[in-house]
Amino acid sequence: MGLVKRFCVFLLGLAMALAMSSVVRADAVTDWNAIAIQIISNAPCPAAPCGSPPVHPGATGTLDSAMVQAAVYDAVESITGRFRPFAVHVPGASGSTAAAVAKAAHDVLVNRFPSLTGTLDTTYHDYLAAHSLSESDLGVAVGAAAAAGIIALRANDGSFPSPPPPPFTGGNAPGEWRPTPSFQPGPPAPFSPMLAPWLATVTPFTLKSPSQFRPVPPPPLTSQRYATAYNEVKAMGARFNSARTTDQTNLALFFNTNFLANYNQVARDVANSRLSSIDDSARLFALVNLAIADAVITAWDSKRHFVSWRPLTAIQEGDNDGNPDTIGDPDWQPLINNPNYPEYTSGANNVTGAATRSFALFFGTDEMDFTLHTTNATAPVQTLDYHRFSDVAHDVVNARIWEGIHFRPADVQARKQGRHVAQWVFGHFLRSVGDDDHDDHDDGDEE
Repeated sequence: MGLVKRFCVFLLGLAMALAMSSVVRADAVTDWNAIAIQIISNAPCPAAPCGSPPVHPGATGTLDSAMVQAAVYDAVESITGRFRPFAVHVPGASGSTAAAVAKAAHDVLVNRFPSLTGTLDTTYHDYLAAHSLSESDLGVAVGAAAAAGIIALRANDGSFPSPPPPPFTGGNAPGEWRPTPSFQPGPPAPFSPMLAPWLATVTPFTLKSPSQFRPVPPPPLTSQRYATAYNEVKAMGARFNSARTTDQTNLALFFNTNFLANYNQVARDVANSRLSSIDDSARLFALVNLAIADAVITAWDSKRHFVSWRPLTAIQEGDNDGNPDTIGDPDWQPLINNPNYPEYTSGANNVTGAATRSFALFFGTDEMDFTLHTTNATAPVQTLDYHRFSDVAHDVVNARIWEGIHFRPADVQARKQGRHVAQWVFGHFLRSVGDDDHDDHDDGDEE
């Protein structure tokens, strides 16, 4: 069976399962989020390895999810009027909110993944039929208008430029990032140039600029703080002869995962169990995904600005960094392959800080029981139960060190950046009608 055909069968099966099961869905927002995240994460290939990477690989998919959820939110709020629009208000909107959601998500996905138009059309029409809706429902026009507005808003945002910019490969001076080898099967290919260097200058969805939350510089190579971070990852992040415990290794492998898929799964789970209004569902998914996208842009701004080397390069070049407390090891390898972009700051921790803080702000509490699922099928542990959102953020800081791909300052600063982004989004966007913009929430950053 060909790749596209296999993907079509998979997607149609997902859509029909969502459409026919009242157990796994709260409303159309969660249904179409599941469809969208599956496409964004896997199109055109539903299961690796199958010879074709996602159309928008890695962190770039966060732009797609933010656009989908912004359009869905504006479609719902145009009809209900409970919250302020993100960017699009459709005058005189009426009709079914479910039809509006389905059309908004469908149209943005078709715009972002035109090769899947036929599959998405079929999924969309089957979804309407399963919910006793039709193209004549007034909500369809609302969804179309919301999607068109978001697509137009992001038409010249600097993403996916054509032609693409020249490959970025950093430099060779001490402390500078350069492409790294791969030691295990799977992406990235050995010595790959930086993924999507243009992400550093993409127009944010909510922030004033990509550099709005740029952090302090990483510790100087000759400092004791750098030596402490260096020796921590050298011991704890090594592929062989590591100081990690089995539980620490299991956690590291658990978080070698697709964070966008993870946190949208959490959003669906908590929406299904705790929300009864489609307004609230639309707002939750929009807040989380807008914050994630802007946190990624923030991380890429930092990566391009500081161009910091990965622990792999640092440890193999440790005798050449001018610090007597960083003993080099030319044979050192990390637990997992390095992502193909500079180290400072951590994209995973930016995303995690943004998502977990968004959840806490939305629900008004950091304490909640939920289960996190990894997308790493080979991880010894497949699910983790949590009782606080911030505990996930704490674990990801450590996990990226134990994976051997980050120094602690990059993780801690990234978590802080992501939290700042989430608070900016929550304080200034998607607020109740009549509320003043404000940002008076305690940040609570941890060092």
